[in-house]
Order: sequence, then C-alpha cells, then structure tokens
Amino acid sequence: MSIQSLLDRFCLSHSLHFRSFWVNLVCAFYFAIVLNLGLWRYIFTRMDFDWGINAYIVCITVPLFLFLLFFLILCLINVPYVGKIVVIPILLVSSVANYAMFDLGITIDAEMIQNVLETTSREAMELVTFKAIAWIVITGIIPAYLLCITRIDYLPRRQEIIHRAIVFAGALILIAVTVFAGVKQYYFFRHANRALSTLVNPFNIFRAAQRNFRNQSLAEHDFVRLDPDAKRIGPVRDKPSVFILMVGETARADHWSLNGYGKDTNADLKKEDVISFKNVYSCATSTTISLPCMFSHKARKDFSTKEARYTENLVDLLKQTGYDVIWLENDEGSKGVANRITEVRLDLSKNKRYCANESCFDEILLDGLDERLSNIKQDTVIVLHTMGSHGPAYYLRYPDAQRKFKPTCDSSDVHGCDPEGLVNAYDNTIHYTSFVIARTIDALKKVPHLNPGLIYVSDHGESLGEDGVFLHGYNYSIAPDGQKHVPFILWMSDGMKKEGGYNYSCLAKKADADEFSHDNLFHTVLGMMGVGTKIYDKSLDMFDSCRAGASAAEATAK
Repeated sequence: MSIQSLLDRFCLSHSLHFRSFWVNLVCAFYFAIVLNLGLWRYIFTRMDFDWGINAYIVCITVPLFLFLLFFLILCLINVPYVGKIVVIPILLVSSVANYAMFDLGITIDAEMIQNVLETTSREAMELVTFKAIAWIVITGIIPAYLLCITRIDYLPRRQEIIHRAIVFAGALILIAVTVFAGVKQYYFFRHANRALSTLVNPFNIFRAAQRNFRNQSLAEHDFVRLDPDAKRIGPVRDKPSVFILMVGETARADHWSLNGYGKDTNADLKKEDVISFKNVYSCATSTTISLPCMFSHKARKDFSTKEARYTENLVDLLKQTGYDVIWLENDEGSKGVANRITEVRLDLSKNKRYCANESCFDEILLDGLDERLSNIKQDTVIVLHTMGSHGPAYYLRYPDAQRKFKPTCDSSDVHGCDPEGLVNAYDNTIHYTSFVIARTIDALKKVPHLNPGLIYVSDHGESLGEDGVFLHGYNYSIAPDGQKHVPFILWMSDGMKKEGGYNYSCLAKKADADEFSHDNLFHTVLGMMGVGTKIYDKSLDMFDSCRAGASAAEATAK
C-alpha cells in the first residue's frame, strides 16, 4: 500500500473538492501570511513610516513576493501522489516554528536548530502549554486535516501541464514586477534588520538545518593547532602589558581627518600621540568574512571561512602564550573568532544609559573599563568589537552630543537622503568613533602600573552613493575603494615604546609611505606582544623595521 493510500485512509473521506489551482492559491496565501505572523510583526514594528512611500512599498511587495513564491513552489510540488505527502509535514512544522517566533520571540538559525536537537524531554515538556497546544491545533493540525480530506481535482495530464505552465509563467512575470518595484527598498530595510532572514518561515528552517549540518560536519573535522610550541620571548617585563585591539565597523579611511579629510572628524583623537596608517586595505567587504580573516594567519587570497572555523587564530595564540585575552562585543558577534576565549556580549537591557533602538552606543565598551584596567595583574589583551558606523541607519550610531556635522539624514533610506545629510550622518559616526578611541587612550594613561598600547582598525569600509553605490558587501574584485580602504590607528605608551624598542618617528614615516592590509595584523600583533612562533612572518610585521635589536622572527619557538 502506498503512502498516499495510507494518507487517504487516514483522512477517511474526501468531503471537500477543489481544483488544484485553488488549492495551490489558498495554501500559498496561508503559508505566506498566516504562517509568517512573526515575520510581519517584525517588519511592521521596525518599519519607519516616516520613510514615506518607501515604507509602504516594502509592506506591500514583501508579502506579495512571498505569496507568489509559495504559489510557484506549490505548482511544482503539489502533484498527484506527492503533493499532500510533502505539504502537510511542512505545514505542521511551520506552525510550530510560527508559534516559537511569534509568541516566544525565537529566531530560527543554525544555533537554534542545534538547541532543539539537544533539548531534553523535561525541557520540551516545559514548553508544552495550553496556549502552545491551542496555537498548533488551530494553525497547524486543523489546516493540515482540512487539506488531508480535500480531494484535489486535476485536469487530464496534458491539460494540467499546459495549464500549470501558463500559470507558472504568469506568476514569474508578477514576481519580476514585484521585485523590480521593491528590491531597492527591501535591500536597505534588510541591511538595517539583519535578523529578517531568520524569520521567513519555513525557508528559515531549511536554511538553518543546512547550516547546522554544515557546522556539525566542520565540527567533526580535526581541529588545527597553529603552533603548540609557541611561547613568549624577549626580556622579562618590569610591568604587565595591556594591549587593546579595537575592531571598527564600516569605517572608511578617507573620511578621517587624520588622513587628510576636509572635515575635522578626528577632533578628539588628534590631541593624542597617535599614528594613522593611511594606506591600509581590508580582507573583505563584509564583517562575516573580514573579521575572522583579520585574526587569521592566512593571507586574504588563501583565507577560507570554513577552514577558519576549525583553526586557531591570533587570540588563541595569545592565550596559549600566557596572555589573559578578553573579547567585549558590541556588534553582531565575533564570527567564531572568540569561541575559545572569554567573550562578553554586552546586554543592552542592562544599560539604558548607552542602549536604545535595539543597539548600544560604543561608549558601553568603556563602561567599567577603568576598573577592569586597574585590576589587571598579568599581561592582557582586550578586544573591543565596536558598532562603529554600521549603516544604513548612521544617525543611530552616535548620541546627540556627537552630532557635529549638520544637517543630517535621520533615515535608513540612503537613496532618499540628501547627499550632504547622508555624508554628515556618516561623518558623525567617525567623529564619535574618534571620541571613543580617545577616551580609551585616556583610560590607558591612568594605569601607571601597566605598559599599555592600542590599535584601532576597521573590518571594512562603506560606499556613500559614489556612482550610485551604497553600503558594502560588494565582490572584492569589483568593490569600490571606499569599501576596502580602512583606517588603522596606533597608540603606544612610553613604557611600551621603550620595552619594544620602537622608533616612533620611523613608524610615522612608514604610516605615510607604505601600503598594508589586514594580512599584516596577525604578524604585527605577534611581534608587539613578543610571541615567538614558527608561523610568524617578519615581512608582514608592519613595525619590525622600526624595532631596535632582534626582531621577533629571529627568536621563534624551538
């Protein structure tokens, strides 16, 4: 007996009769609208209707696009002997996911899939409430049963194929029109709301399951140690060192007045004894790739995010050689870089002074930093991952006190912004970043029992409308310079300069004349921190030629 026959017997009888076209149409509407309530709530609660007509375009085109997409899929899979077998289980699973997203606020990603797989029976039972049961019965079981008892009438095979081909072509045309009408607005709304892709039900389930499977496959790969024999080298220090590596977000080098930009975007930072390396280029144009690449020993041309997941990186080597390594997170995660060190994800719900609009100003990274520094008794590296200039809502990245350049475009619609207002809003984020760096340096100056130093470098840049290009994420080979040319700031205390034998004038000359990239960061930090290892490359250490005496490369671990 076939599965379809068993299904027919279970459904007892086919008391409802509908043509396949109408079944597909109703199911498409149900999947797109009812089973995506979490998605629609997310969109409508975050939509800025001051955006004008663009907001309404998103609110109309996205549901229409999903409806048409589901209709196309159903036209392909809802065929005799197969349709119900495929659609009903997906409907039931989607109902459960819809409840989790709408009522519990859960987003469906690879980590959540893994959590579900690891849930114990006790934990599962605690989630079984009357409300959950009622929701799943009403939105899942009852519709599934109605579909089950419905007899789907098909035309003769040839006519059915022709009819579906015509309908399919019509739906494709409507999808093309819908995409053309709303893709620009959706792109910018999606860029400002990264969680959107985890809410499109049930595509999020399949996507998350696939990523979880891939992650688990990678997890079974042998973990790669970079150098088990890596060790500290150099003279015994009279004071502990503390080094802060501040990772910027979406900052472009040509909007820093330290690099010659016309506006005074670095008013606070220019008062400090810093060196700005003017010709530094990123590993990629998106955080997902660029962040792990920055901390990898691999050069950009050889880097792989898949390999990086099961390979040690810079912070692992620092920890291995005796540094206390701490990662403070105010952006969208370390992308796996901090998996094996102490990572502190700042909770916006606990600090209303710096947090609003579901994000925090970067000053939250400095909240408690003075106390943390005063309690340091061993060599320490602190990574500060900033929100920086994350777009397109640049106006939300700085407090009103840092609104130096006016007028500003206070909207996420970068296409609709006046160019001057958009650039002013972006420049305010740079001005604020400069302020935060300067405050960090001031905090480091207050710890005489330590030898402190700091490097700031952004993960990638940003396009601000040049040649009609906005934001970032372009293919590296064709990305404009604004997305790849990033700021790199160095500050050293007198103690760190003396301890490392650095010639600051030499470094300043290199900063103006030489070109560097994220490829240099790994080896430069190892040299600064006195880590001897066989994978250190002297030629990639930005500071080596300005360091007195033997370089770190000449004293590698044996």
